[in-house]
Amino acid sequence: MAKPIKETPILRGKEAEHFFVKVHKNESKKVSDKEYKRAISIFEKVKSKNKGNF
Repeated sequence: MAKPIKETPILRGKEAEHFFVKVHKNESKKVSDKEYKRAISIFEKVKSKNKGNF
């Protein structure tokens, strides 16, 4: 039998501040075209092998 999934903790105080700083820094980062095309290619391969699941 599977283990129950625990609730996601709520971030407060310094942990929340650290999280939002990290998110804000990553918002401006862009993925290169090469990496984007690679990710799409992998997704398409997975999608084609699992036709009934998407």
